[in-house]
Amino acid sequence: MSVATAPVRDSPLARRNPTVKLAVLFVASVALLFVLDPVTPSIVYLVGLIGVTVGGRLPLRAVLTAQLPFLAFALGVFSINVLSRPGTVLWQEGPLRVTVEGLVVGAALAARTLAIGILSIGYVLTTDSLALMTSLHQNARLGARPSYALMAGYRLLQQLPGEWAAIRAAQAVRAPLRRDGTVRRGAASFGRAAFALLVLAIRRGERMAQSLESRGLGLQPRTVWHPVRIGPIDAVFGVAVVTGLGILIAAAGLSGLLSGPGALF
Repeated sequence: MSVATAPVRDSPLARRNPTVKLAVLFVASVALLFVLDPVTPSIVYLVGLIGVTVGGRLPLRAVLTAQLPFLAFALGVFSINVLSRPGTVLWQEGPLRVTVEGLVVGAALAARTLAIGILSIGYVLTTDSLALMTSLHQNARLGARPSYALMAGYRLLQQLPGEWAAIRAAQAVRAPLRRDGTVRRGAASFGRAAFALLVLAIRRGERMAQSLESRGLGLQPRTVWHPVRIGPIDAVFGVAVVTGLGILIAAAGLSGLLSGPGALF
């Protein structure tokens, strides 16, 4: 079972209100967008990694595996800045040139990507889709139509890794074998699998839309079976995380480590 399709474990983070966690994630992400030094987001990443792993009771390997897309994007951003940003030349060989400004800005952007990524992964892996929909409808006053549509889309995204694995396994049954017995894969098979997943997602989304429409969602007020309330611990959690992030950024500013968007120019 993949991480995306695994049930949410009972943990201190999983018991927190989804709307509060979403608000904290939004505030932290917006704050990190204005941070452009390598040290501050790196500290946020390390603290976030520990908090998500311990507070969510998640296997470290599963958390690190879920970060691979963010790591690939971070490496791309770092490489582009290192090789293309003008400034003081640190190393040059032919057309390739590495500058000090490129290293600093690239490392800052990469660390920021990983920091926001670990917070997002922690939210996804510790939030149940049904609790998220109920909380947004009840606490954030989101209408029934967008709430249930959001839940359906969230469930669809959770199922995509399993569907991809099933498609690739079906292809492997019919794929030709190499002399050593391994399955021969290529770009063509990958493209066919991606197209099959796209078609499957469109069909499933259409069935979900028809199902939601047939139940008349949004035509009249609806009751909630299991209410998701915001308790005192949720408020303490939200205030503590936002305050801690603010203290960290303020400390970085007082120590002279903090750099803002001006570092890009």
